[in-house]
Amino acid sequence: MLHRRTFLSALTAAPLTLPAVARATPDLTSRINALEKASGGRLGVAVLDTHTGRRFAWRGDQRFRMCSTFKTPLAAAILRRVDQGRERLDRRIRYGRDVLIAHSPAVDKHLGQGMTVGALCEATITLSDNAAANLLLDALGGPSALTRFLRAIGDETTRCDRREPELNGGAPDDPRDTTTPVAIVETWRTLLLDDVLTPASRHQLAEWVVANRTGDRRLRAGLPRGWRVGDKTGSDGRAITNDVAIAWPPGRKPLLLAVFHDQGAPDDAARNAVLADTARAVVASGFGA
Repeated sequence: MLHRRTFLSALTAAPLTLPAVARATPDLTSRINALEKASGGRLGVAVLDTHTGRRFAWRGDQRFRMCSTFKTPLAAAILRRVDQGRERLDRRIRYGRDVLIAHSPAVDKHLGQGMTVGALCEATITLSDNAAANLLLDALGGPSALTRFLRAIGDETTRCDRREPELNGGAPDDPRDTTTPVAIVETWRTLLLDDVLTPASRHQLAEWVVANRTGDRRLRAGLPRGWRVGDKTGSDGRAITNDVAIAWPPGRKPLLLAVFHDQGAPDDAARNAVLADTARAVVASGFGA
């Protein structure tokens, strides 16, 4: 088993492209470099092939704003409470119109009748419903409780400080609500492939990310059609476009991939294309094969 400390020490030995890793994958390094330059922005990438143990990172230890990618650890933290007998997925949470914010389709639809904790988790991941995420943060104990959960599972980097929509904003050097590509890939490995959650909860989390409806033009667009893929996107609607994914090539253990992009392309289509092209470059370099 690849433990968090081993993975992080291997990938954060250098500030940017990790020379030991880059020497092993020169083609991928040059392709990612070219993609970053063409985009005009900053690109962060981390890859882990759990079948071979092969790794790659580009700006892997630099901080990027998570935006909605925080919602996968949030749902996992709720599942952990379920596993501990402190929460129930069938518990109904009732709410008023005051919780509604931009992009809250499921919460808006069920105004008045409320939603179960499980339905809120599903909406948070598959629709990126912002009000659902805030209701789950309330159930968990706030952003600081999510950060404590991350520390408890070994993630010393990722931090959640604010709620939706405030967590999407901030100066480039503001560390609030940020992670690194390397840290979030390892957290996904811990949540989906390790024993932090019970088998039933791991399966549920995997089903939610596979059912995500917001990522078809990002990493999914650059991965082979025959692969089973789960992902969680994030963006601020202006300059930040993120996606974290787990992909199961046929007959192999999964590939984990995080791509964060900021300060670049001026429109959604161009920013999405940067992520799709990054996924294509990763596959073309032999990851997942």
